[in-house]
Amino acid sequence: MNNVFRRLCCRLRLQWFSRFSRDEQFKFLVKKLSSTKFDFVRFTKAIHYYPCNWKLFLQALLHRSYLQFLEIPWNSNERLEFLGDAILNFIVAEHLFVNYPEMEEGELTKLRSRLVNRRILAQRAKDLHLSDYLLLSVSAAQSIDSGSESIIADAVESVIGAIYLDGGLEAARKFIYATLLKNLEVFNSAMADDNYKSTLLEYTQARSLGIPRYSVKHEEGPEHDRRFTIEVLIGAQSYGSGFGRSKKEAEQAAAARALEYIQLNPIPLKAGNENIATEK
Repeated sequence: MNNVFRRLCCRLRLQWFSRFSRDEQFKFLVKKLSSTKFDFVRFTKAIHYYPCNWKLFLQALLHRSYLQFLEIPWNSNERLEFLGDAILNFIVAEHLFVNYPEMEEGELTKLRSRLVNRRILAQRAKDLHLSDYLLLSVSAAQSIDSGSESIIADAVESVIGAIYLDGGLEAARKFIYATLLKNLEVFNSAMADDNYKSTLLEYTQARSLGIPRYSVKHEEGPEHDRRFTIEVLIGAQSYGSGFGRSKKEAEQAAAARALEYIQLNPIPLKAGNENIATEK
C-alpha cells in the first residue's frame, strides 16, 4: 500500500512541478524529455525508488556531454557522483564491519574496493538498464555501446547521491543493498581472490603464451580525476580493454575482460605453441 501511495505521489509531484513550478530549468528539461518520449514511470520502476524531488534525478542522469543541448544552464551529474561515491563506500564499509567481525582492516579495505570498483558498478548499471535513461551526446552513447564502463558506473553513484538527498540515508542503504550487497553472485565473486592480472599471467605462462602486455589506449578527465582505458594483449592479439580511475584499476579490469573472453574461448594447454606470438 505504501508503494502504491508513493507511486501516485511521485506522478502527481512530477505533473504539478512540470506545470506550476517556477523553476524554469526543471520545466524546460521536463518538456524537452517529454518530447523525446522519456519514460519517467519506467525509470522509477527500474531503480525501485519513487522521487519526491525530480530535479535531483534528472541531474543524476545528466552527463556533461549533454549540456551543450540545453538552452538553460544546468549542472551535470558529477557533483552527485562525488556524493554518491562517498555514500556507497560508507554503506559498504558499514555492512562489512558489522557482518565480518573477524576480518582485519586490510581485508575489509580490499573487499570494499572489490565491491565498488568500476566493473561491478557498470554491471549493476546494465542490470538496471540505466543507459536507457541517461542524457548523453551521440558520441558518449557510442562509447557505452563500444564497451566503455565509466559513464554508466558513474551514473550509479550519481543516482545514489540523488536518492540520499531525496530520501535520506536509509533510502540510499536500501538501494545499495538491493542492487549490490544482496546480490550473491556479485558478493561471492568479490569474496574470492580477484587479482585478475596474476590469474591471467599464470594462465598465459602455463600455456607458453608469454607475458600479457598492457597498453594505454585513452586518457580523459582533469588531472585530479583521470580516467584510463587500457588494452591487454597476449602476443599480437587483443583480449579486451578495461577502464578505471587509475592505470592499476584499468589494468585489472582489462585482465578481467581477458579472462572472461578466455573462459568462453579457452586456449588449449600446449607448451611451446609455435602458432601464437609470444613476448620474451
